[in-house]
Amino acid sequence: MTLARQDVAKVAMLARLELSDAELDTMTSELSKIVGFVSLLDELDTAAVPPLAHPLDTQNVFRDDEPAPSLTTAAALQSAPRHDGEFFLVPAVLGESGAA
Repeated sequence: MTLARQDVAKVAMLARLELSDAELDTMTSELSKIVGFVSLLDELDTAAVPPLAHPLDTQNVFRDDEPAPSLTTAAALQSAPRHDGEFFLVPAVLGESGAA
């Protein structure tokens, strides 16, 4: 399968990549080869292969969530550039705030 130059240009635009004409030509060629290799998978008979989420037989290993000693408020705020003794003070990013 070959990709059209316009397809690669659109993907580059969506990814916010600015490609020169030479880079666009190179990427079109290289991506066409990659898509060609992936399309070879269509030739495989996978009817007897069950779908899977991961190629290895793995399972999650979780530890118990046990409370543990942590920093005191004073120790956590010690290096903060701005705080009120109880909370970090940061510039507002979602509208106006009188506290920061």
